[in-house]
Amino acid sequence: MKVFWSIILIVIVVIYIFPLFWMISSSFKTRVEIFSMPPKFFKFDFTLKNYRRVFYKVSGWGKFAREVPSEFPRSLLNSAIITGFSTLLAVILGTLSGYAFSRFEIPGKSDLLFFILSTRMLPSMVIVVPIFVMYKKLHLFNTYHGMIILYIVFNLSFSVWMMKGFIDEIPKEYEEAAMCDGYTRFQAFWKIILPQTYAGIAATAVFCGITAWNEYVFALILTSEETKTVPPTIAGNVLKTTGVNWGEVAAASLIFLVPVIIFTFFVRKYLLRGVTFGTIKG
Repeated sequence: MKVFWSIILIVIVVIYIFPLFWMISSSFKTRVEIFSMPPKFFKFDFTLKNYRRVFYKVSGWGKFAREVPSEFPRSLLNSAIITGFSTLLAVILGTLSGYAFSRFEIPGKSDLLFFILSTRMLPSMVIVVPIFVMYKKLHLFNTYHGMIILYIVFNLSFSVWMMKGFIDEIPKEYEEAAMCDGYTRFQAFWKIILPQTYAGIAATAVFCGITAWNEYVFALILTSEETKTVPPTIAGNVLKTTGVNWGEVAAASLIFLVPVIIFTFFVRKYLLRGVTFGTIKG
């Protein structure tokens, strides 16, 4: 029976890993090899031209053709700025709100928490038109702060519920003892509660960051060249006059994936504890 389940597990892992493997290998293949039949999984001519085309595009024709910087580096910077600030603020606001909901008796607490959660129930396409009109009226269209505010609102409900759950697991007696020793409420939160929520903050930041980093619909509709993020940039460059250059798409997607992997790697110490917090009682 163990052998059977081991085989099933290996098959599942291969199914999940194969798209990533194919993306990585395709980013180093020529266009001919990407479409070759039978597919070339390992033996192919290694090339970095796809990565160069991500950062440089050809302008002009014939002898007037020259390489100029593409919009991808600017889009990558835009994604980093918007995702970084929106995630930071969403986690800060979610931590403070989660602490308030966890520790204080708030009238209509359950209704408020349900209302906060309900903001995630509507799909993006349902509200994209009114948000577009509102952003035009408020002069938030094609601005960094407009996208940051939008992603904060999207992630705040998740952040509040996550952080409330983590803070609920921390005994109130810790901060009550600190306040008996002369700490203020804020000092008890800052020095006693907050250090114990690092795992929850890391887990919340990863999920909020991935949501903002990968968001496509609003980034496509509410931005133009100045503030466009990577997802709509990659999608906009898929169709060329000569067809779809899948090698370039794979290279851009892999570059886009690397910052998320790096961020998750640095918070890995807290992440495992964060996603399992509260599941095992001592």
